[in-house]
Amino acid sequence: MQEISERLLSWASILDDQTRAQAVRAATLPFIFPHVALMPDAHLGKGATVGSVIPTVEAVIPAAVGVDIGCGMIAVRTQFTASDVVGRPDLGSLRKAIERAIPLSAGRHNQSIFDSGTQERISELEELDGADSADQIAKNWRLQLGSLGSGNHFIEVSLDEDDRVWAFLHSGSRGVGNKLASKHIKIARDLCEHRRIQLPDRDLAYLSESEPEFWAYIRDLRWAQRFAFLNRQEMMARLLGCLASWLGRGVAASETVNCHHNYTAQEEHFGTRVWLSRKGAIDASPDRPGVIPGSMGTRSYVVTGKGCSLALNSAPHGAGRMFSRSAARRQFSRADLEASMVGIEWRHTDAFLDEIPAAYKDIDQVMADASELVDVKHALRQVVNVKGD
Repeated sequence: MQEISERLLSWASILDDQTRAQAVRAATLPFIFPHVALMPDAHLGKGATVGSVIPTVEAVIPAAVGVDIGCGMIAVRTQFTASDVVGRPDLGSLRKAIERAIPLSAGRHNQSIFDSGTQERISELEELDGADSADQIAKNWRLQLGSLGSGNHFIEVSLDEDDRVWAFLHSGSRGVGNKLASKHIKIARDLCEHRRIQLPDRDLAYLSESEPEFWAYIRDLRWAQRFAFLNRQEMMARLLGCLASWLGRGVAASETVNCHHNYTAQEEHFGTRVWLSRKGAIDASPDRPGVIPGSMGTRSYVVTGKGCSLALNSAPHGAGRMFSRSAARRQFSRADLEASMVGIEWRHTDAFLDEIPAAYKDIDQVMADASELVDVKHALRQVVNVKGD
């Protein structure tokens, strides 16, 4: 751990100057307590650094959660082993079945309610405070439930250190969460500008507990976080259904982890109740299960938290980008991508070039930096990878 300043601690051995400067700016805000914690995967974000943990007293920064509210991971360990999947000539048919069952890519959604389980999850969301906001901003949110998105979101079938098969996916609150977040980020910015509050970055605009706008954001935030959690559940149900059909046997889940890594929650740290925003970080409280994915061609990890108080009981959410998407497309070729994906069933396309593993930090270095934050329980390697354009 490095103490960059009294109010900024870093666990990132790989940290560029721009990211460092951005985190320093966030740490200067007067309502930060006790300090901002930078995770090993920290990299430049909008307003707040991706891979940062930001504790605030009586205030929240909507951009410190970001626009993909509730984004996170779900991982399920099954009874199947490598002998059930590796080497089968029809592995591509499993990938294609998953691509048919789950809408992929930005803006894609279901054409109808998938099944009764989907309807149950929708009904739960309809009863929650905040559903009215979702209806107003994205009338089709019900059809978005059970869709993946694009970018670094993915679905995988993987093997652990015992060659046990895992189903594994990464996604969040989709278009409805993005629209809700964007709305409240703008409200915070407008309020700060109206009150002539001087900010180190306009995207660090905040809302105060004394304002009704604060509680409106918390309401919508909590709804979107629940949507994201149920969205992952919904996709996992479909993924396991595809796996069961392909193998001709039902799936028995022996272990399940479903965790956010873009969210805000009230927690107590150093004797003070704070709003803790994890933007690209997971809860790593003592014995808390979590998931830290690598890139589309590298290992991922199922972990348990160690409860490092200085890190605000947090850990990284993944590898963290080294190259922006545009820079990755300039730096790497399709041949580079093909070479990095040898042995994995995936959809061969230039669309994923900006997701090449080399565009990310070395996941082994990230995990080494996180050694005082989490214990590794399982290491996963991909067999099948599914992504949206």
